[in-house]
Amino acid sequence: MSTKLTTTGATIPPGLTELLEEFAVTVLREHPTDLVSFAASYFTNLREENARNSSSSQKGSQRAGPAPNSEENQMESESMATDTPAPREMGENDSDDDDLPSDDYRTAMAYRRRSVFAEAYVPGGDEETDKIVHPKTDEQRRRLVEAVKKIFLFKSLDQEQLNEVLDAMFEKEVVPGEKIIEQGDDGDNFYVIDSGQYDCLQTQQSGGEPKLVFQYDGQGFFGELALMYNTPRAATVIATTPGTIWGLDRKTFKRILCESTSKKRSTYKQFLESVPMLTSLEPYELLNLADALERKYYSNGDCIIKEGDAADSFYIVENGNVEITREDTSGKKVFLNSCTRGQYFGELALLTHKPRAASVHAKGDVVCAALDVGAFERLLGPCIDLMRRNISNYEEQLVQLFGESFDISDAR
Repeated sequence: MSTKLTTTGATIPPGLTELLEEFAVTVLREHPTDLVSFAASYFTNLREENARNSSSSQKGSQRAGPAPNSEENQMESESMATDTPAPREMGENDSDDDDLPSDDYRTAMAYRRRSVFAEAYVPGGDEETDKIVHPKTDEQRRRLVEAVKKIFLFKSLDQEQLNEVLDAMFEKEVVPGEKIIEQGDDGDNFYVIDSGQYDCLQTQQSGGEPKLVFQYDGQGFFGELALMYNTPRAATVIATTPGTIWGLDRKTFKRILCESTSKKRSTYKQFLESVPMLTSLEPYELLNLADALERKYYSNGDCIIKEGDAADSFYIVENGNVEITREDTSGKKVFLNSCTRGQYFGELALLTHKPRAASVHAKGDVVCAALDVGAFERLLGPCIDLMRRNISNYEEQLVQLFGESFDISDAR
């Protein structure tokens, strides 16, 4: 017998988000073979470094501090605000590094410390910032819209925000061999590919040979990690053919993306906490889910899911009412069920990896939060077992109405 721990209403401790973000970026950059050992070393040495910094600050408390508006004082304030230790000067307490497990870890910690001084973004604090506009022809605008419409980073933007992004993006033509971004540099722009081919190279160790880790062929985007997490570029991207890319400056990228993410999380947090199926999710899992959801609007009679189609999304009803039906052998629609706010549908085909078993139509105006199949499997793992148990309810209902049931023997 197990005891379920309910975390509804729990608050995220201050500094946790920044701590996990820095660790995640370090893992992505270093690619450790043993993640558990790497994490143990990372956090053990972080704790020891915090202790050393705390001891150093106590010893130095009697010394006169920097002037109130000096650069040193500003850097100290930013370091404390992010709940991370300030970097040491080269050569200071070098003997303390003898207990570090490897050179790779030293590199990881160096990357982590470099991110402390990047500017912080406060949602809603840039209302008076002048908006950047790069004029475009109708043909350029059309190509740009086509290039960005599939980028998940901008799916949560409203039309006004999207227009601001499009206005701020600038076109850049590249030639073979041109470096767009270089590993270790500070992030300046985010890039979307319009045309051309590009190699993504990464040097794993200092002095090592660059390794090809990815290739872009006429589409995609890059450069977002350094802007989102205030870290140096994690890789180098070089054009291998003539091409065209669209750039978005750092400040506009952070302001719009962070503002959108903050607003979206705030909107969805209370709603997701009210969905009974999601009570088993941890607070950080709910936030990840909120980031991945895409709001969709439907009018009366609109078909949300069509029987027989391939499954691509899972839906939670935010507002309104939907009706679930299935055709019998004569082609007549038979009512199966309805869903209202907080209830979900569309999971059956995702669980069984089969075509849609029923159709879903909007009854009146409906708002749904949609989750694509990839995010469904990645973010709703703790809820999958509950959904599987509910499949038996569908089977009983189908047997009563049609004399048949689902074959779910291959459900994974």
